Amino acid sequence: MNGEQSDDPTATEPDFMPTLRLVDTGANTGETIMTGSSHWSPGGRVFGGQVLAQSVVAAQSTISGRAIHSMHGYFLRPGSIEDPITFAVERIHDGRSFATRRTQAFQHGLPIFSMIASFQAEDSGLEHQDPMPTDVPDPESLPSAAEVLGGIDHPIAQHWAQRSVDVRHVDGPVFIDVQGAHVPHQAVWLRVVGDLPDDPALHRAVLGYASDLSILEPVMRAHGIAWGSHGVKTASLDHAMWWHRDGRADDWVLYTQESPSAQGGRGLALGRMFDRSGRLLTTVAQEGMVRVPGI
Repeated sequence: MNGEQSDDPTATEPDFMPTLRLVDTGANTGETIMTGSSHWSPGGRVFGGQVLAQSVVAAQSTISGRAIHSMHGYFLRPGSIEDPITFAVERIHDGRSFATRRTQAFQHGLPIFSMIASFQAEDSGLEHQDPMPTDVPDPESLPSAAEVLGGIDHPIAQHWAQRSVDVRHVDGPVFIDVQGAHVPHQAVWLRVVGDLPDDPALHRAVLGYASDLSILEPVMRAHGIAWGSHGVKTASLDHAMWWHRDGRADDWVLYTQESPSAQGGRGLALGRMFDRSGRLLTTVAQEGMVRVPGI
């Protein structure tokens, strides 16, 4: 962990890493076509962060010397973990500094996710950032999901407990019930469990994967709604992300989150990721469906 590599890179790698090894199946009418698999996810539905990260990897494979700095995507249909996903990358623009790609993810000929992303060559310029919160406990002092949920004999609880991204809630978890105040904001520490290669582009894709794990929780926390609350249905609708600086997904990242509004069965959430030294790595925005029985 923390960037150290084992002799066998597959021995301790995260369970989602095989899904990011896309297979190039050739070009078709100007598009690059790739395929990928899925890891297990509750309900048999593809985890949104997975298809987001796969789309970033597919787009990045068509570009050299430029890193992704922004993406905007829509989750169009639920995907099945049983079937392969096809990714079609369209080269929209290649300029001197910036390049733009559109990636569509398909299953059975129907789009499940659509993304447009921009990539930039390394450059210098003005620099500032919002400061990292200082009144946050260290991640080592907080319980892991495995410690919170390890004793619960339920497949979803065990999935949360054993997944390859360790998420530790500063304000108390919202797995089974909402621990802590019912407010529209929270913070979590997260890091990948396992070894990742020293590839900045891969770490940006993995931070995209992790950005979808808890981003809707401030919407739920504000109303005392937990993932385990009876009859709650959630789904990511759209997702935007901006990468400001390189960071490692296998080091601790502080992910601060807030929800400025919820209405009409939808909630908006905003997030920022900081590395442990206080550098702002990413900014995230997502609107999601949050439906509660009787409301």
